[in-house]
Amino acid sequence: MSVLLKISDLQIIVKSDHASRILLHDINLDINEKEIVALVGGSGGGKTSLGFSILRLLPSAMKVSNGEILFQGQNLLELPLSSMQDIRGKDIAMVFQEPLSAFNPVFRIGDQIAEVLRVHLNLSRQKAREKVYELLELTEVEDPRRVARSYPHQLSGGLRQRAMIAQAIAASPKIIIADEPTSNLDVTIQAKILELFKKLKKQLNISMLLITHDLGLVSFLADRAFILNEGTIVESGQAKEVFLHPKHHFTQQLARTIGL
Repeated sequence: MSVLLKISDLQIIVKSDHASRILLHDINLDINEKEIVALVGGSGGGKTSLGFSILRLLPSAMKVSNGEILFQGQNLLELPLSSMQDIRGKDIAMVFQEPLSAFNPVFRIGDQIAEVLRVHLNLSRQKAREKVYELLELTEVEDPRRVARSYPHQLSGGLRQRAMIAQAIAASPKIIIADEPTSNLDVTIQAKILELFKKLKKQLNISMLLITHDLGLVSFLADRAFILNEGTIVESGQAKEVFLHPKHHFTQQLARTIGL
């Protein structure tokens, strides 16, 4: 199994007017082909920042100060911005925690998914529209045409999340970064979205970085898990082993929150 993405000795600092602090340090993590890797940690611990650093989308107050991020052997941190724009959405896509904020509120859902197809796959307007319906069907949207015509605020949270997943898989990326993809959904919808991720991994052979605080979700969906605490990876291994036999006290604390 070949390595798609390899993060080595990564350090991210947060800058302020008077000082800087280290948010993440000595992060080592890898994702293989056709594999779901979970990055697990508490709120505000830097999980999302790690995901953003892969796509070079860190806010201006944050900076990668050390390390490398290799995607298929190429260091993403050294690429010109034009090359990164080609990779974003095409080779590495992201499913955000809150689709209502991630989607542009003034454009219809179908147009926003179609934009990915036209930019990265050079499809005509008509071909892109047809492909949008196919993608929404693939993500188990019952009425793809109605959803495609809708604006983000007109859809339920579950439908928005399915539409965002459709947008993420539009250009057949090799890796999807899913940032707390079910945290804002009710329990019933959460289960359906997780089953959808499992189905898409099998059908499309997509690898995934799952960013979450929920060890239960990890045990259901992930192949391997990395536990992040106080800016450092404190434990890693096969997901079910980490779930059933947590070694670090922070992992044990996470396990207790789900009743283990």
